[in-house]
Amino acid sequence: MFRRLLAAAGFVLALSAPPAAAQGSLNMLCAPAADWCEAIAAAFQRDTGIRVNMTRKSAGEILAQVTAEAQNPRTDVWFGGSAETHITAAQRNLLQTYTSPNMAQLHDWAVAAHRAAQQNCVGVSSGAIGIAWNTELMRRKNLPIPRSWEDLLNPAYRGEVQLPNPNSSGTAYTIIAGLVQLWDEDRAFDYLRRLNANVNAYTRSGAAPMQAVARGETALAVSFNMEVASMQQAGFPIDITYPTEGTSYEVACLSIIRGARNLAQARRFVDWYLTAAAMDIGPRVNQWHVPAHRGAATDPRIPDLSRIRLVDYDFARFGDAEVRRRILARWDREIGSLPR
Repeated sequence: MFRRLLAAAGFVLALSAPPAAAQGSLNMLCAPAADWCEAIAAAFQRDTGIRVNMTRKSAGEILAQVTAEAQNPRTDVWFGGSAETHITAAQRNLLQTYTSPNMAQLHDWAVAAHRAAQQNCVGVSSGAIGIAWNTELMRRKNLPIPRSWEDLLNPAYRGEVQLPNPNSSGTAYTIIAGLVQLWDEDRAFDYLRRLNANVNAYTRSGAAPMQAVARGETALAVSFNMEVASMQQAGFPIDITYPTEGTSYEVACLSIIRGARNLAQARRFVDWYLTAAAMDIGPRVNQWHVPAHRGAATDPRIPDLSRIRLVDYDFARFGDAEVRRRILARWDREIGSLPR
């Protein structure tokens, strides 16, 4: 628990390997849940002898750090976070191109992310956005179950909805970009303005609203389905549905930072992770992302994306640095400044 708290706070975890096995070091920024990040770092270190220094942060925070360190990179590998966040970094010349020989066994959507990013990242997992709720709290407050984006505007949910902030959360940016693609930008922001009346907080982390729902601190949140699956398996009274109008999804990526001090180790990490064995680590630590490797183990607890109505997500467009800057500025101006 102590290590998990340190990772959540953004402290660096140095996972020591036996001196005889030392093969250099790797500095990694990791966007998914701390338990998964720690498990990946420990397994890679065990398999290769490369010492891993890992810090867990949200995708938006990672992008900000990598940008700030552009002239003197301190990070070698960026694991997780949506493809469009990595594409933004690539456009800022922050990433190193690399095509792993292990890409042949990946699903098409993972390879497509590699192409969209001009070979600067590769897809490693996927998941869809849904509406999550606390089953006990909803029943106690006699609240209806939302089935659509429109349902979330119900005045009965005033102060009961929690969302992440897109300035720090890749999840939030994926939600907004999905609404823009579902409708259009003006309609999406009109919707977000009306939804604000029901929102009690915009959190820094994308997982925080779902965690608040699981603990009964708020009734509703918009979150990725794999995050909800983890909470369900941990025994929390939480459920999820997918908006009938359609919803967005992510392809989470892995990339190497331009100017990485440990480039050989970074490439080795990419090659290592693009295997079925490495992608099977997630379920062992209660992480139910859809894996990119075709040979990864199947499990009924991994959400089936084929049964969800997904938008035709344009990762290249919404990864464009100028598009991202404009959407975040508009959110700050029109949504973030609103009273709650």
